Amino acid sequence: MTDRNLRPIDELEQTILARQAAPEERSYTAQLLAGGVEKIGEKVLEEAAEVVEAAGEPGNKGRAHTIHEAGDLVYHLLVLLASRGVSLSEVEAELARRAGVSGLEEKASRNK
Repeated sequence: MTDRNLRPIDELEQTILARQAAPEERSYTAQLLAGGVEKIGEKVLEEAAEVVEAAGEPGNKGRAHTIHEAGDLVYHLLVLLASRGVSLSEVEAELARRAGVSGLEEKASRNK
């Protein structure tokens, strides 16, 4: 049953966590999780490359393809995060922490 108050990305995260808690044999998500970071990471890299390729395609068709591939990338990234016990809310908190900070300053602070 879906909670209509949730954003689709939150529903997706809940589904991934449910597959992680009770893996189903015929679940692609469960198969990815069983493969660990190495298997999931391969898919994240593959999907990231496909997003970049689609973004280079012209016109509305390229735009629609970019959206489709971005959805695949976000899904695989959420699976990777779940495999590491990282929630979407933790990533959102990190983004909030960075809000108002220059990207160049934030990057420089990592090298200290």
